[in-house]
Amino acid sequence: MNTQDLIAGFQDTAIASCADACDKVVGRRCYMDHAIAPRINEDRIVGPAATVLEVPTDEVLPPQHALDLIDEAEAGSVICISIGADADVAVWGGLMTAGAVANGHVAAVLDGAVRDIVEIRRDFGFPVYARSACPGTTLGRAKTIASQLPVEIGGILVHPGDIIVGDIDGVVVVPREHAATVLEQAREIDQREAEQAKLIAQETSLRKGLAKYGRI
Repeated sequence: MNTQDLIAGFQDTAIASCADACDKVVGRRCYMDHAIAPRINEDRIVGPAATVLEVPTDEVLPPQHALDLIDEAEAGSVICISIGADADVAVWGGLMTAGAVANGHVAAVLDGAVRDIVEIRRDFGFPVYARSACPGTTLGRAKTIASQLPVEIGGILVHPGDIIVGDIDGVVVVPREHAATVLEQAREIDQREAEQAKLIAQETSLRKGLAKYGRI
C-alpha cells in the first residue's frame, strides 16, 4: 500500500483503534505521552514524519536543519522536532508555520514548546502538537544538529516516513513497515466496536455486548 493510500485510510480510523492495533501488530506502545497535545486547534493530523533533532547549547544559532527541512521535505509531511522533552524552549513559531503552510505540510509535532500561538491561530490555523507553550526562543538555548534521522518525541521513537496520526485523544506513531497491517487491524477494531455499541443499545446491556465481542 502506498503512502497516499495509507494516509487516506488513517484519516477515517479512530486514534484508539490505531493505538490498539499497534499494540497487537508492533508489539509495543506506539502512542506519545499525554503531554504532546494540540495547542492551536483540534484538527486531526495524518502524514509521514519528517524529523529534526535539537540539543542544548549556549551558542546563538538559527535552527538551520529545521528551516531547511521545512523547505525540502515532501508536501504533506508532519514536521517532528525532538529537543529532549524540554518544555521551556519554543522550537516552533509563527515564521516556521508560515514556511510549513507555504510548502504544504500538514502539522508539526514537538517534544518541546510552541510560541506565537495567537498568530498561528489567527493567520494559519496550522495544527501544532507540542509538549507545552513557551515564549522563549531557541537562540542561545538549543541548536539543530541533524534532520531525517530517528528521534524521540513523547517517549516514542519516530523514524522518517513513519505515519503520524493525531487528534484530541493523542498522537500515534505507526511504523512505516507495519502501517498497512496496522490500518487493516484498526479498521476491523472500528467495525467491531460499532457493531458492539449497536448491540449494547439494542439489548440495553453492556455485559451482553462484552460477552459477544469480548472488547472493552
